[in-house]
Order: sequence, then C-alpha cells, then structure tokens
Amino acid sequence: MFGYYFSLAIRSLRSTPIMSALMVAAIAVGVGASMTTLTLNYMMSQNALEHKDDVLYAVQLDSWGPERAVNNNSEMPWDLSYRDATALLRSNIPSRQVAMHRWGGPVSLEGSELRPYTSMIRVTTRDFFALFDIPFIYGGAWENAADESPQQLVVLSKKANEKLFNGEDSVGRSLNLNGEPFTVVGVIEHWNPSPKVYDLNNGHFDNSEEMYVPFGLHRQLKIQSWGNTNGWKSENIAGYEDFLNSHNVWIQYWVELESAQQKEDYENFLTTYIQSQKAEGHYPRPLKFGLTRPSEWLVVNEVLTDDNRILAWLSLAFLLVCVINAVALLLAKFLRKAPEAGVRRALGASRSAIFSQHLMESGCIGLFGGIAGILLTLGGLSGIRILLMGYLDQVATMNWTMMLAAIGLAILASLLAGLYPAWRISRTTPSVYLKTQ
Repeated sequence: MFGYYFSLAIRSLRSTPIMSALMVAAIAVGVGASMTTLTLNYMMSQNALEHKDDVLYAVQLDSWGPERAVNNNSEMPWDLSYRDATALLRSNIPSRQVAMHRWGGPVSLEGSELRPYTSMIRVTTRDFFALFDIPFIYGGAWENAADESPQQLVVLSKKANEKLFNGEDSVGRSLNLNGEPFTVVGVIEHWNPSPKVYDLNNGHFDNSEEMYVPFGLHRQLKIQSWGNTNGWKSENIAGYEDFLNSHNVWIQYWVELESAQQKEDYENFLTTYIQSQKAEGHYPRPLKFGLTRPSEWLVVNEVLTDDNRILAWLSLAFLLVCVINAVALLLAKFLRKAPEAGVRRALGASRSAIFSQHLMESGCIGLFGGIAGILLTLGGLSGIRILLMGYLDQVATMNWTMMLAAIGLAILASLLAGLYPAWRISRTTPSVYLKTQ
C-alpha cells in the first residue's frame, strides 16, 4: 500500500508541476534558512572531550583584586599566573596535569629551499598529549625533566611534518624555531578540535598549533604568551623574572582526576594552597577556586552565545511562515482534486485511505524540499565562510547528521502542512461529486 500511495503522489506532483515546484521551494527555503543557523549552533556546541567529561577539569583560582570580580560568569580569571601554575605542578594528586599557553615564532630548516614562516606553538607540559588523547604517528612526548629544565625539543603536528619533512619520520631531525635549534621527538596525528575546548581564551574556533615545546623553556628563551595576558593591579615589572613572579594570568591549566576521592583530595590541596597564599598577603578575595568539566567549560565561556540561540529561533519562525504558505498551496491543490477523491470514495476507498494518500503526497514534497534545502544550507554556510574570512571555517560545515536532520525537518514540516488539507479532502461526500458527473 505504501508503494501504491507513493506512486499516486508522484503522479499527482507531475500533473501540477508549477504548483508542486512552489510548494517544494517554500519548504526548501524554510529548511535552508533554519538548517544554516542550526548547523552552526550544532557544530559550535560540539565537545571534543566528551569521552573524558567525567575526569577532566579546567582549574581556576580566584587570585583577582579585592574590589571587584572578573567580569565573566565564573567571576574568576580563566587563566593562572606562572607562579601559581608552577606551584600546582608540584602536586602529585592528579593522574595527569597540564599547564600551557600559546606562543609562536619563525620556523626555518637549514639546507632546505622552504622559505621561513611563522608558526603557532603551544608551550606545554608532557601530559598534554596523554591527557587529551592525542595519538602519535612517530616518536612520542618528551620526558618529564624537560618540563622543569630547558631542553630544546619539539613535537610536530602532522601538517607541520608534511610541510617541513614531506611527511617522513622526522624524529631526531632538527629545525630552527625562533632562531634556536630544536630536535624533533615526536609527530602527532591530525588533531584539531573545534571548538578548541582546551584553550577557549584565544579564539574558540582557531586551528590547533602546529608545534609543541616543553614548559621548562620559559626562562632560557624568555617566552611571552601569544594569547591573553591579564592583571588586576599595577606591578613593577623590570625584567622577565619579575613578569614570571607577577600576578598576571596567562596560563591555562587542566587536571585529570579519575575518582571522587582524587577530586576531593585535589580540592583540599587547592584550599590549602590558597590559604598559604593568603598568609603571604596574596589572594585578597574570599577563598574560591573552580574545577570545571569540558562540557561546563564550553557553557561558562559562552561559546554558544544568546545571539546564536535567538538567531536559531528566528530561523525556525521563518520556517513556520513557509509551512503556512505550503498549507495554503496544498489546500488549493487538494481541493481541486475533490471530484477525483469523491469518485474513489464512491468506489469504496475509506476516509483513512484518502487521508493517507494525500499525506504521502505532502511527505514527498517534504523529501524533495529537504534535498533542495540541503543545497541552500551548503550555499548559506559557504557564504558565511567567505564573509567571515576563515574565522568559522571549521564549524560552517554540514556533516551527514545535519543532512539527515534537514531531510527529517523538511518531511516533518511538510507533513504538518499537509494535515489539514488531507483531512479536508478525506471528508469529501461522494454523492455531491457523483451528481456532477
């Protein structure tokens, strides 16, 4: 029966091509507008660390000024100062812990025709790769000693390795980074989470860095952050050592706590640490710290803003307008076929059969509208990528999930639009039309 109704629906659509095209266009435009914003919201709300949401925590310490809190939802700085980060690294409670920030500099290769270029670099501790489950193609991470004493080692991304060494096993080879020789110890697989959960303070949708160097290089290379650096009071900073010992915050910090007991122990550790800082005259605000899971971190950092949500609701309202237009077109089309339905009723077709047949026709309009809506969505996302000049390239894309969602949304919208017209035509009285024959 499904196949029979489907063939009747296709035959009916062919008999009125212009009206059918108008109905498909109405659904397609509504779905295209809705799915463009819904796709953006869906991609922006992805959590690349969802599989570790129960064990990973972003660490915040309320080291800010006494008069006012930081102007964000957590009322605490997103980052830690260098002195706090190095103090927390001494704890052996977390299974893994990472202190890191963004850096950058010119990269060159001796004896190569490759022209020097500027690369984004992440200065981090060894646990970075294991904590975020980053697989290696060649080699591995540096030893723990490199996070405390200077060792000019580097881990390359797959993209950087292809650019510098044509994708070969480059472990043990050298490159110049910021004018200093570095030895490659590992090459990681492609890893580019979006949003960049591990560092939301420096561009939610920026690409991951191409190189990773040990945390222990700060003093030797006088490394400055290429990200946000914030402070709440004026400090006398005469040199790099003063900067490291200042209250400026610029380092992201993550820990892995695998059990409730481990989390409680770490909370006690942070409490004790802050109390010790208070005893030395620091941390003037009430004792407060934050351990935030990746999913919560995305929310408090407002990766998906209220503007995005409002835009999504507006696009759904636009789809509703398109559905109302489709209702009017379907009603006009079905009522024109009332004599045909009356004859079928007189020959024994039930009301439910007439209703199902016409609802099937509405569903077919939704199917075709959904396919056309996907094309419009792809066009809309392409326009966004062009207008924003690469800022949303990673999220302004449509995957198979959203394509299936577009088809589903279109069919649902067309079925809703077809309910009343199909019900009206199913109430046809056979005798009225038999008398007119």
